[in-house]
Amino acid sequence: MGKLRHEIWTFCKAQFSAQIATVSDFLVSMMLAELFSIWYVWASFFGAVSGGIVNCVVNYRWVFDDTGDLKKRVVAFKYLLVWTGSILLNTAGTYVLTELSGQYFIFAKIVVAVAVALLWNYQLQRLFVYRDTHIVERIKHKRNHRKNKKKKQINK
Repeated sequence: MGKLRHEIWTFCKAQFSAQIATVSDFLVSMMLAELFSIWYVWASFFGAVSGGIVNCVVNYRWVFDDTGDLKKRVVAFKYLLVWTGSILLNTAGTYVLTELSGQYFIFAKIVVAVAVALLWNYQLQRLFVYRDTHIVERIKHKRNHRKNKKKKQINK
């Protein structure tokens, strides 16, 4: 039950982080599109960039790095890979949905943002970006522990 509780708590923290990032994303997008008359696709792109930066910082400091073992450079590189996909999905999805529906781009952006956040961002951040960077050492340690345990059983 402890692992399930931990996973639920991590998911809740990640969703809160995503909401903070979404506020940044949407504020930048709407400001650029409405106040500066920048094409909604570029506005959406720059909004996604700002939201991604906020999300990475909050996730690194609060959501996934409970132990402090994650290396910033490794996380930054992996986050950049996932974030690139996220920005492409958000920007292209917003464009396609806006053009197909003929609605104001923010409506399409909301639908796309929720789908990308749950199906792409959270899953890849949890399973890839913020995954223990010392996994190889942990596997070796477990193998050695099992071998030593077997040796002790044989010697008895």
